[in-house]
Amino acid sequence: LDEALEYDADQLHAHLLLARMSLETGNLNDAEASLDRALRLAEAEDHPPLEIYALKASADLLRGVTDSDWTTRALDMNASYGDIYAIPAHFYVITRRYREAIELLLEAVRIQPDLWAAHAELGVNLLRVNRIAEAMAHLETAYRGDPFSAKIVNTLRLIDSLDNFRDVVRMPEMDEENLGAGMILRLHRDEAEVLVPYVTDLVNDSIRTFSERYGFAPTEPVVVELYPEHDDFAVRTSGLPGIGLLGVTFGYLVAMDSPSGRTDNDFHWGTTLWHEMAHVFTLEATNHLVPRWFSEGVSVYEEWSTGPLPGRHVPMHVLQAVAEDKFLPITDLDSGFIRPTYDGQVMVSYMQAGLICQFIERRWGQSAFVAMLEQYTQGADTATAIEGALGVSPDVFDQGFEAFIVDEFGSVLESLDDWKAQVERGYAAADNADWGAALEAASAAVASVPEYVADGNPYLLKAKAHDELEQPDEAVATLESYWSLGGHDAGALKGLARRLDERGRRADAIDVLDDLLGVVPLDSELHVELGDWLMAEERAPEALREYRAVLALNPYDQAGAHYRLATAYRQLEDAAKTREHLLYALEIAPHYREAQQLLLEIAR
Repeated sequence: LDEALEYDADQLHAHLLLARMSLETGNLNDAEASLDRALRLAEAEDHPPLEIYALKASADLLRGVTDSDWTTRALDMNASYGDIYAIPAHFYVITRRYREAIELLLEAVRIQPDLWAAHAELGVNLLRVNRIAEAMAHLETAYRGDPFSAKIVNTLRLIDSLDNFRDVVRMPEMDEENLGAGMILRLHRDEAEVLVPYVTDLVNDSIRTFSERYGFAPTEPVVVELYPEHDDFAVRTSGLPGIGLLGVTFGYLVAMDSPSGRTDNDFHWGTTLWHEMAHVFTLEATNHLVPRWFSEGVSVYEEWSTGPLPGRHVPMHVLQAVAEDKFLPITDLDSGFIRPTYDGQVMVSYMQAGLICQFIERRWGQSAFVAMLEQYTQGADTATAIEGALGVSPDVFDQGFEAFIVDEFGSVLESLDDWKAQVERGYAAADNADWGAALEAASAAVASVPEYVADGNPYLLKAKAHDELEQPDEAVATLESYWSLGGHDAGALKGLARRLDERGRRADAIDVLDDLLGVVPLDSELHVELGDWLMAEERAPEALREYRAVLALNPYDQAGAHYRLATAYRQLEDAAKTREHLLYALEIAPHYREAQQLLLEIAR
């Protein structure tokens, strides 16, 4: 655009596009300058100024002026110009102020009923606040006017697919404190029976934790939607399939992939949901005025510090970006999310935001997060929020954060090239079955960057090398370190749990498998093994949950699933339920000897 304007400084549409980009990144002064130039050009060319008026009204809106003179001017010129409301609504949407956007879009379609794009946007945003019937009505209207829109068609199909989901309502009991207004779980009917207890527990834990940490209690039920088809989740968030997000929060509504929505072994649905639940609090506590960077930063920080997956997880390409000095000043960090300038910058911005929050907590304490949120609630920008809550200027803050990064990662950054070389050498040695060399290289890599447990980490290679060299205790110790740092490869952790159990450490083995439910809760074998160990430890209430999950997964051995449930109820001294499940087991397998014997025992 800059080059185009250098060639011809009087291109009206270039100035309008530049203004839109400035508005999206919050650079209101630059936007106003572009719009003033565009207005002069429009007057000189006798071009209708309505779009300029709408963008001027958008700038006023972002400054907190909701009754802009530019709106009045536009309506005086054309009383049916719906975009005077629809265009400003866009800037509410990208700053996640969906309720205000809906009000503007309703006004847009009221004065211009054939503004199909506004009906479509209205439908999508009504879905974001769980007003499904109204969303359907506006999307159907949009479809009648624009039947070829992929966004409209996909969203209507998504709404139709909700017939395959179950809404599970969970309201707090009278004696349950700090649970807000409860939750509505919207889960696919094929998975609901299995997932409900695990999702319920995690949502309740997050509400208790964040209510205490942030002094805010949800005033509406939190809606949590889990989609087994990733493209359905993508349509839910943007109207189009194919996006790479794992979860998104619209306020009191969270949508994300279900555990079956991702085929990779690296998807930890538990930490994703914890991240999104933190957004519920930062968004709603500030009436959605919190900037993107701080909301994401708090969510990432809470993943690391209070979530179900222990440890600080910084991807290797982000460490490389730190080494290349690609972190942004605090007042510019939102642009890394909204207008990235290089591949991978959005993830770099996520991690920078999380590390900034870790720096704030270390320097000023967790209460500083609450002070920052209070600043944003009052309409402060980031510079004002930093000064008001932390008592330093943004420049001084940036200097302190830079020193924090050097303290935390200085030695790691110096070792990055060596780490990469050692990992490559280790895996090459493993390919050649040179396990001594593989162990040496993997051990060196672990020592240089010990926090890294993601894909391609050296821990699993090191454990494998120990096993090949007949050093089983060292292999177990390596896998324990990997697990304690948040490593969650399902195969590796199942193996670790069994080896711990063999060593008489059943309680630790149970903890490993329990953590693994955050990755593969639809694994029937995992539930059986965990349930059996819990029963052996006389922890029948927990075992019952696992055995119920087994039955809900419709296993091949239905009789065995019912028998296990019967044993759990027997330990709980529930004779009626014990008998019920034994009879189910014997109905399926009449000669099931263990079931026959247990039925005789309870009949005596």
